[in-house]
Amino acid sequence: MDGSRKKIRVAALSVLSNGALVAGKIVVGSLTGSVSVLSEAIHSGIDLLASLIALIAVRTSGKPADPEHPWGHEKVENLSGAIEAVLIFVAAIWIIYESVEKLLHPRPLDSVALGVGIMALSSIVNIAVSRALFRVGKETDSVALIADAWHLRTDVYTSLGVMVGLGIITLGGLFFPKIDLVWLDPVIAICVAVLIMKAAFQLTRQSIADLLDTSMPENEKVWITSYLRHEIREAFGFHRLRTRKAGATRFVEFHLLVDPDMHVDDSHAIADRVTADMRERFPGCNVTIHVEPCDGSCKDVCVAGCLLDAGKRKVRSSQFKAESSD
Repeated sequence: MDGSRKKIRVAALSVLSNGALVAGKIVVGSLTGSVSVLSEAIHSGIDLLASLIALIAVRTSGKPADPEHPWGHEKVENLSGAIEAVLIFVAAIWIIYESVEKLLHPRPLDSVALGVGIMALSSIVNIAVSRALFRVGKETDSVALIADAWHLRTDVYTSLGVMVGLGIITLGGLFFPKIDLVWLDPVIAICVAVLIMKAAFQLTRQSIADLLDTSMPENEKVWITSYLRHEIREAFGFHRLRTRKAGATRFVEFHLLVDPDMHVDDSHAIADRVTADMRERFPGCNVTIHVEPCDGSCKDVCVAGCLLDAGKRKVRSSQFKAESSD
């Protein structure tokens, strides 16, 4: 199965699981009167919307480049991540508002065991689905799927928190009936909201970084420079290295300096080899190489990426000056 189909299938699984959990939490939250369960229903509702956005994003990002989108559609995944982050912030604010209302106007909870049950089920389902999303997201380097996975993983933690809170309220009522622990329900809901906002901030930072054409991660840039320094022995140097990332696609651009007497076919063959090697390391990588003759002038921009030792550099510079004087 190709990467695009795997992404679509796991995104659809997330949509189905979130839809079922939203329905279950709304019913249980309404029956118990628990604002923390209802806040989890809203959280799962946002997850459902995020899953739908992720599904649309992975379907769209898989489309090939066309005349209107010559660089492809990969940034749709980054855009979806940014939208999901905004939705998470909205959900968190709503949860905090409802929780404060519950603190100011408390009322007893009913059928707390139902709340514990739906939270346990939610945790189990989301652990399984988030693992699948993380696995496929990392295999295909999908920002949208990894964002969706983090949504569900956050839901696991918050569901467990709500479950523990409801459990404490239940046990407190059995063993310490005179102590009112109902206030724990909205307090836990506020903690849920804080965790949600933290996840939203991290997702926003990652999505916007790629939308603004931030460079590839440092370890990947180190690999590129090391490869150019040690594997391309025919090259005299390189400079103006630029990288960026859109969705799962990486873009690498640089100038490669070669012997001025090198035949065009030979320089083209070097460029093809470099492109193939980089695509093997970064599948789907878009590589642009500007081949230039090394004139020996050693400008500041060239020195950092010069692959000639000091002796050879002097020889090249002398040859260039001699040719220029002739």
